[in-house]
Amino acid sequence: MSHPLYIAFIWHQHQPLYKCRDGKYRLPWVRLHGTKDYLDLILLLEKYPALHQTVNLVPSLIEQLEDYIAGTAFDPYLELALMPVDKLTTQQRQFTIHHFFDGNHHTLIDPHPRYKELYDQCQHNGESWCLDNWQEQDYSDLLAWHNLAWFDPLFWDDPEIAGWLAQDRGFTLSDRQRIYSKQREIIARILPQHRKMQETGQLEVTTTPYSHPILPLLADTNVGRVAVPNMNLPQQQFSWAEDIPRHLGKAWDIYTDRFGRTPRGLWPSEQAVSPAILPYVAQQGFKWLCSDEAILGSSIDHFFHRDKDGNVFDPEKLYQPYKLSTPHGDLAMVFRDHRLSDLIGFTYSGMSPTDATNNLIGHLGAIRDSLAKGQPELDKPWLVTIALDGENCWEHYHLDGKPFLENLYQTFSDDPRFSLVTVSEFIEKHPPTAEIPSHKLHTGSWVDGSLTTWIGDPVKNRAWDLLTAARQTLANHPEATPEANPDAWDALYAAEGSDWFWWFGEGHSSNQDAMFDQLFREHLVALYQSLNEPVPSNLYQYVESHQRRTEQRPTGFINPVINGRGDEQDWNLAGKMEIGGARGTMHQSSITQRIYYGADHRNLYLRVDFKQGTKPGVDIPAELNIVWFYSNQTMHNSLLPLAELPRSEPMNYRFHHRIQVDLQTMNCWLQEATEYDRWEPRPCSAKAAWDTCLEIAIPWDDLDIEPTYALEMMMVFADYGRYRSYLPEAGTIPMQMP
Repeated sequence: MSHPLYIAFIWHQHQPLYKCRDGKYRLPWVRLHGTKDYLDLILLLEKYPALHQTVNLVPSLIEQLEDYIAGTAFDPYLELALMPVDKLTTQQRQFTIHHFFDGNHHTLIDPHPRYKELYDQCQHNGESWCLDNWQEQDYSDLLAWHNLAWFDPLFWDDPEIAGWLAQDRGFTLSDRQRIYSKQREIIARILPQHRKMQETGQLEVTTTPYSHPILPLLADTNVGRVAVPNMNLPQQQFSWAEDIPRHLGKAWDIYTDRFGRTPRGLWPSEQAVSPAILPYVAQQGFKWLCSDEAILGSSIDHFFHRDKDGNVFDPEKLYQPYKLSTPHGDLAMVFRDHRLSDLIGFTYSGMSPTDATNNLIGHLGAIRDSLAKGQPELDKPWLVTIALDGENCWEHYHLDGKPFLENLYQTFSDDPRFSLVTVSEFIEKHPPTAEIPSHKLHTGSWVDGSLTTWIGDPVKNRAWDLLTAARQTLANHPEATPEANPDAWDALYAAEGSDWFWWFGEGHSSNQDAMFDQLFREHLVALYQSLNEPVPSNLYQYVESHQRRTEQRPTGFINPVINGRGDEQDWNLAGKMEIGGARGTMHQSSITQRIYYGADHRNLYLRVDFKQGTKPGVDIPAELNIVWFYSNQTMHNSLLPLAELPRSEPMNYRFHHRIQVDLQTMNCWLQEATEYDRWEPRPCSAKAAWDTCLEIAIPWDDLDIEPTYALEMMMVFADYGRYRSYLPEAGTIPMQMP
């Protein structure tokens, strides 16, 4: 019997618990994503009834959506949007100027002339200028546009929304009130639409432990050392496995109440799993769960190598479900293709809908051909799982991803090689034949196959110690059962959520780090207050300092527009190194101010900021050499072929790749090291631009290497082939390819 290649898309919809004990919401993202991301995704799918998918709705997200529908949820952004502008205090005006441009300006702000006008005024003149010069109408328009821009383009044909978009400016309080009513109207359709499409069989809706906790860490924080044996752990061990069935039970009950059936699938928070959590998952009644290919690889002692195009060797190991046995019954487990998921999440937004679709279909076609092993048909049912956040990536796509998804769905509809299925319908027809012994399941998450995003950093560990102390205080009150004191338990569940630990310490940063810190501590304060216990004084202090960092490592993929203008939003997830102007007087004279570096699946990106007015060939040499070698890889490396090159570190290093950039013409050349210290030219499609800064994109395809190699990079200035200087002063910049 021949089969198509089965594909399971799983979209994960989640926001942390922004609601505090006073009933107020601290941030607006449930409301804004509710009008932009949760409904349109499945409405687009509904137009292609032969395509089936899975959507995960986190229980704490569902409850917050319901608060907005009921009109009982008010966040500070909403309260300002519903205020008469003549009543705004100076502090509220400052808050509006600072926060009401939050969002990707390329896709959410620039397409709307009035919103862009206000944004440009703020960017070019500064927030203080806006505070001094803006009139009441400017504030009213900004309050309106911050909400209008988050209406998904799928709803732009709504007569009211179309009218507001055409109006452009001159918004009144009445307009802003009606915009809020339209938001609630859209949010009210989300759950009924999911339930309707699940009942028709086109959609499977899954759930997550109630407030999105990292289940393996609830069982035992010491398991952080499974993937990282030398991890620094919190001072106090958190080990409250009994909280796992509570989160699972609450999720089960909320799901059953809203959807009229019991769930089958579980999305473990951050796809974090361990052997210890499996019995609880099975005992609750779940039939399957999902995780990442890194978890599978470590569980079966197989590293998933990829070819230069990013396609997996040994695909039969990844593209099938596995069985895991527990004392309470068997579970099925699917593992996502990490690269394909990340291409949608981070890379395709920078491509045209046609190119992105063709790229994904090309990868899936290559997977199908490799599984067919030279035969025209697939004689076994294989499943490719693509699983990712269903809300965050679309902000970076043109028209919120609508053209891309329509193009992709139409292509799938027309191509008989592929069949889109829900996970449950595949497993029911094709039960797992491969098995992973439960004790061999690797402990980790979809981030690097470890738990370092949530534990191990000194700040994260400090937060765990605060949580452990609060949890022990609750345990000291056996009378405070979930039934007798629900407020205490609700506060605990909220504080156990993964999101606070995501933002603490190194690794991730946002414009709202201080607020996430505050939210975590507010939940813990609420727990103590519910027990009539004194609140520890350290809960009234930030867990970490939230001063702006002058140096940082990359915190995510970037996809900047290469135009030489250095858009800060394009580079906010990049690594950054201060060179001059931020390290003391001895560096003040440096013409080079800072270096940014980052990557996505298509390119390596560099940005160099110089002092204003710097001219290549006058103030700095006209030739820039970007050179790098691959750590722990055996290959030819060569000395730089520059005259007057110092024979001391790091200039006596040998490098494998070299990009030469003419800083006056922006022409680029690529060379690769060969034997005997020689360099050979290679085809080069790198792009460079200089306006207010230097920006460079170097395609990985030009380099013809495995996409998992780590590299060490430097920048060397030269004049007519003569060495002049290098950056950074501390040596090489280490980078890990995507």
